[in-house]
Amino acid sequence: MLFALIFGIGVYYTQVYAYYERVSDTAPQAHVMLTSVVSGAPEEVIADGFEGIDAESSPIRFRACFTTPMSLAMLSETYVIHDDPVPLIAPGWFDCFDAKTIGAALESGEALGFLGQENITYGVDRVVAVFPDGRGYAWNQLNHCGEVVFDGKPAPEGCPPAPENY
Repeated sequence: MLFALIFGIGVYYTQVYAYYERVSDTAPQAHVMLTSVVSGAPEEVIADGFEGIDAESSPIRFRACFTTPMSLAMLSETYVIHDDPVPLIAPGWFDCFDAKTIGAALESGEALGFLGQENITYGVDRVVAVFPDGRGYAWNQLNHCGEVVFDGKPAPEGCPPAPENY
């Protein structure tokens, strides 16, 4: 029984704390990017007060919080709207990122979701949500190619071929 308890604590610790690292505000991940409607390329946007976490153990562990002075009207005319932004739960200790609140705001239309960068790594897109008051949140989520390939199936039509190590 004691072994099971110690093992359980170890598993909990590794999932919630061990793999995550804070992202420095000077790291490349701290540059918030949105995909331009005109060029189709990611462009850096103004992001103040950046706080982020990431882990090398998984491409979908990235989460970030920031503020921007850019209006939703300007953002929505300039950058690609994401068709299905679904924020992923962050560890409880990263308290600036509340996926349930962000998700509810996206569903109600209070916040808008944007494509930050498509295929930031194969099958994973960076998604950014912005509220009218300038609060912004970013996370990585599987795209339609990644969902299929990571289930062990061949890449669907229209997707780039999966790297050999997948």
